[in-house]
Amino acid sequence: MIEPIIVVTNNPMCKEELTDKYKIDFIEGTVMDVLERVRNYIHGNHILLTHPLMSSIKPNETPYRTIIITEKTEDAIDINSLNYIERGIHTTEKFFRDYGIPHWSQKILDDFSLIDYDLVKYKL
Repeated sequence: MIEPIIVVTNNPMCKEELTDKYKIDFIEGTVMDVLERVRNYIHGNHILLTHPLMSSIKPNETPYRTIIITEKTEDAIDINSLNYIERGIHTTEKFFRDYGIPHWSQKILDDFSLIDYDLVKYKL
């Protein structure tokens, strides 16, 4: 990315690998906590740079989510960013409600962490 960014994540691998290069907002919480934090940033006039549900993994299946937003704020809320994050939150809530959250082994959690990191590092 050419412009300064904020990486909002609950993925420890992203925090570890990206901290030296980018501003990281690390959240000790769930995927929903990440989505809600990004929504707060968007209400503060930041712009979404990656889709909140990037990947073909269902939102209830992975415990990690990393989203990139602009560090610089605009003069007004970006309606497209707001629409994307609201739809992402709605979809995630629906999957949590309808399908629950699996309990994964540490090996599978490590795999999900790597997948999330790989998806983001190619956007940077």
